[in-house]
Amino acid sequence: MNPRIESLEKMLDGPRDGALLRFSLGNEYLKAGEPAKAANCFKNAVDRDKGYSAAWKALGKALADADDHAGALAAYEQGILVAQTKGDIQAAKEMTVFAKRIRKALAE
Repeated sequence: MNPRIESLEKMLDGPRDGALLRFSLGNEYLKAGEPAKAANCFKNAVDRDKGYSAAWKALGKALADADDHAGALAAYEQGILVAQTKGDIQAAKEMTVFAKRIRKALAE
């Protein structure tokens, strides 16, 4: 197993567990080519912090990589709302582009 993933997993359910830890673990799973596990981590991150726009964006990417395009679109749409509310304009723009691509692919 990846030592970075192993290290982060040891911190789960401990005093340092939170949205950032789950987000970091999700990123490591994405790098390791495990988008379904990554998506689960990102879902946990946004459950802990609904306003975490970067985690919403990462969740959309992980779900898209796992071929859950409807789930990815839903994550991006929620992430866009979160990012706009926070004034995170760049994240909102990026997720809008990704969502548009998925809508186009789903329509084909």
